[in-house]
Amino acid sequence: MNVARNFQFVTTALIVGACALWVPSALLRAQQPVAVAKLVSEPSRITMRAGETQTYNIMAYDAQGKVIPDAQVRVGGPRLAVAFNNGQVLAYKAGSYTAVATAAGANGPITLDIPVLITWPALSTLDITADSGHLYTGITLAHTARGSHADGSPRSGLVVTWRSSDAAIATVDRFGNVTALRSGAVAITAEAEGLKATRRYVITTNPVTSIAMGIAEEVINTGDVIHLVAVAKNAAGTPVKDAAMTWSYTYTPDDTTVAPGGPGIIDWGRFTANAPGRFTLLASSGNVTARKVLEVKPRDVVRRITVTGRGSINNTHTSDLWPWTGKDGRDYCVVGTWGGDGYALIFDITDLSNIIKTDSIKVDARTINDVTVSPDARYAALSREGASNRINGVVILDLAVPAHPKVASTFDQELTGGVHNMFATNDHLFAISGGQKYVIIDVKDLKKPTYVSEYQYPNARIHDLWVRDGIAYSAQGGVGTVIVDVGNGKYGGTIEKPKLISVFKINSGHEIYPYYQKSTGRTYLFIGDEEMSRTGRVWEGTKYSLAGPDGKPPKNGIAQTSGGYTHIVDATDPLHPRKVGRYHLEDYGSHDIIVEDDILYQAYYDGGVRVVDVSGELMGNLADQHREIAVFKSYDPDGYTPNAPFVMNAMPWKGHVLFTDFNSGLWSAKLEPKTKLVTP
Repeated sequence: MNVARNFQFVTTALIVGACALWVPSALLRAQQPVAVAKLVSEPSRITMRAGETQTYNIMAYDAQGKVIPDAQVRVGGPRLAVAFNNGQVLAYKAGSYTAVATAAGANGPITLDIPVLITWPALSTLDITADSGHLYTGITLAHTARGSHADGSPRSGLVVTWRSSDAAIATVDRFGNVTALRSGAVAITAEAEGLKATRRYVITTNPVTSIAMGIAEEVINTGDVIHLVAVAKNAAGTPVKDAAMTWSYTYTPDDTTVAPGGPGIIDWGRFTANAPGRFTLLASSGNVTARKVLEVKPRDVVRRITVTGRGSINNTHTSDLWPWTGKDGRDYCVVGTWGGDGYALIFDITDLSNIIKTDSIKVDARTINDVTVSPDARYAALSREGASNRINGVVILDLAVPAHPKVASTFDQELTGGVHNMFATNDHLFAISGGQKYVIIDVKDLKKPTYVSEYQYPNARIHDLWVRDGIAYSAQGGVGTVIVDVGNGKYGGTIEKPKLISVFKINSGHEIYPYYQKSTGRTYLFIGDEEMSRTGRVWEGTKYSLAGPDGKPPKNGIAQTSGGYTHIVDATDPLHPRKVGRYHLEDYGSHDIIVEDDILYQAYYDGGVRVVDVSGELMGNLADQHREIAVFKSYDPDGYTPNAPFVMNAMPWKGHVLFTDFNSGLWSAKLEPKTKLVTP
């Protein structure tokens, strides 16, 4: 749960600690006694083709112009476009970008902009795919041209020229939509960068004379998903099975002054409404049309949320939390600190109106970013970043006496790059190593944890993972979501030999949560962005600094801002995931995610903690559909940064919502029962 992941922070020959956003102040004093005054990139600008790898070097100089050989420098570029790793830059996507190198100077960060120009390699193949259905007269079918390079990688943003061999028989527009005008033979050609692809048709008379609607619903709420069902028939009443069907709608709003620009969505044979009103669904096949009118009512899920207790932390930033019920029958919560010199705090939360700190645990780290507890409450784990010996790793806590956990062991094999996130099962701990891979650790014996296996996907920056039913879902910048069999067995993997199931390319690589929805039998992945830089947006945000000259976050500083949102992917078939929706608020950025009983508990940084209805099939933007149940922003005048809500993590717990704020510590809140209107 890093608070600055819009850029991928990685190592060059001058960088130490790939996952650490900044090194401890003690290390800065010991290893970098001279402040950086200037940064120079070799080369000064980077030009390469997508798919290529190139070396680079960042030189740091002091005020006298002397090279600082061990300066701490970080370099980052736009996610999914370019990545910097161990002195190499990897190009993913064509475009003109700016990478930023940063080091600690005498009076604040020293930065250097590095121009990056990436071009595409030559196309190797060009293919045409068409929507399903026969091209009868009067029918329009969408066509897509897809190009790939010699290594098989797809070309995005391909510019294609479309042509018809006989426009009197069929026309094609610049988007590849082919409309059949009369019977006859025709060839449709796509051309791009000297390559051509052709699709041939023999057009015949359209036999469709009627359409039978198969939609039973009459009244729905905003956000409800309707499956679009209609059958095209010929004059004899026989279904025309290969008839193409086009769906559209008309809309009459409840209130024209508040009607949105995009009131409804049609996609993958489904419809959902974002706004209340009257929708007329239209099914067309050629010149034959059928219609169905739906009444859409507002989704009424809003509830009041009330703070019940606090575990205030205002002497350092707060990171993650994890609650559990101890062997003594009482409830506890472990909370990590960010830039807090390696302290984890233990709270008794049995009475959520009277949260009491029972202990603190000091480990060798600058930041304990992630904390977790095994489902059986036998052990807890603390992740370490910025350790004095740079080895980092994880710390295993014995929870036999839950109010006062004891360090059972440390484990650092293959974890020397810093551990940012973890996932715990009763017998195994999954720990992310330096953003490169996850290591699977056997923790049956807490005093002697052992290495089991690991999994690394090439050219990616892994940030978070969650394991469910023997499948590991991980958010990896540069590639998207990586799904691996780590013991499910259906896809050939075991805990000792993980096996890749699939990779879903998505512009997000930060947080992930897999949720099995009982009512539909679907598995949804909620995948969160994290973007600290809002450059180029209408609201660009504040110039917040994560570290001052001493390497520590400044107290009483400027409120931080964020961007990005939560993507929703249907991964019911992990071999073929598809994106179906999102939870998107423009002025804030998403972070940790938990879903329980069809309710999303979302840490939305400066947008506060947000509770959202995710019942039923999901489609479109949940915020547009008024699925938000409650929102609370944790203002605290005594916070590390006063009155600056920045929620890191949120979890449901025994009828309450527990959450940590970066600036003010642990909070407990409760959703009040929905008020029922009583008529006299």
